[in-house]
Amino acid sequence: MPDAKLQSVLSALSQQASELNALPSTWPVPDTRCVKLDTNENPFALPPPVMQSALAALERQYLYPQDDNISLREAAAKAYGLGRDQVIAGNGSSELLGLIYKAFLNPGDAVAMVSPGFSFNRKLATLQGAQFLEIPLSKAYSLPTEQLLFGPAKDAKFILLANPNNPTGTFVPVADIERLVAQSNQLIVVDEAYVDFAPDNALRLLDRYSNLLVLRTFSKSYAAAGIRVGFGFGHPEIIGRLRNLQNVFNMNVIGHAVGISILSHRVAYEGNHRHIKSERQRVSVALSQLGFSVTPSHANFLLAQAPSGQDGTWWQASLKRRKILVAVFPEDGLENCIRVSIGTKPQMDAFLAAVGDISGRLRNDSGAKPVAHLH
Repeated sequence: MPDAKLQSVLSALSQQASELNALPSTWPVPDTRCVKLDTNENPFALPPPVMQSALAALERQYLYPQDDNISLREAAAKAYGLGRDQVIAGNGSSELLGLIYKAFLNPGDAVAMVSPGFSFNRKLATLQGAQFLEIPLSKAYSLPTEQLLFGPAKDAKFILLANPNNPTGTFVPVADIERLVAQSNQLIVVDEAYVDFAPDNALRLLDRYSNLLVLRTFSKSYAAAGIRVGFGFGHPEIIGRLRNLQNVFNMNVIGHAVGISILSHRVAYEGNHRHIKSERQRVSVALSQLGFSVTPSHANFLLAQAPSGQDGTWWQASLKRRKILVAVFPEDGLENCIRVSIGTKPQMDAFLAAVGDISGRLRNDSGAKPVAHLH
């Protein structure tokens, strides 16, 4: 693509991105547009240099991507102060989770997850023929270290935990994770998908512990969910074991280029991260004023318990009728809760307006039954 044409395309995309950022995010539904706040995407446009790297990669669409993701792994190693042999790159961190299950589990083996957690892990365990043990967080959302070390999880092949956690958004101190890693002979997998919205991370522990594997993704904090870029960081022996199972050419040329560019331009996302943290606080306060109990979050979403007697699934359906999409997790014992992603200010204004309207109608309907029974 000639330079002039590339610049023309970039200019058009930049204008389009500016227009989109001023509007609610959209998701195709019949005859309308929805504010999509149910899967924790980051709705902002890629920074111009990252977008340019994606467009430039299209010129190489006839070539296979680089084997073994060497350049991307080197860029990640440099960015995070690690060796290349401590890094695996994946088609999102979900690909890497699948590799972990294949590498460390045989049929009948057990795997343990701090619960509630990423539900995809249940499916992976089933596909591998493994037992899936869920160890609940405490009521204060602290790490259940004793149960993980001495309870049913003590015989698990590996233990999974997310920090910040999904769907609660809660964060456990890295010192607590270190105590678990130090006292365990098992592999501890820490999923840090949302860590750029949190105060700390576990990467600094890697040089001291060989049984720690940290996962990252560019889907949440770097606005690249559709491009699929993820990383695993750990001891070279663990990383080598996973890479031996990885499919050839597992990532495409755009993912390679965008991943390398993001690693070089992380500072360009700082305003994005500040905005999400600010909106997170604003929405938390507003929901509390409307009677919701909001769990303190260190991610790009909030878990909010509806007022007494009200059902999360009912709220999800009521918001959907107003073209607002949120997530619910009744299977995790969170039947009274909704999870809402934090996006642009117009998106969150639309969400709060809808919640306020529904709340007002409920207050004004003196004959209303408990929301859990409304249809």
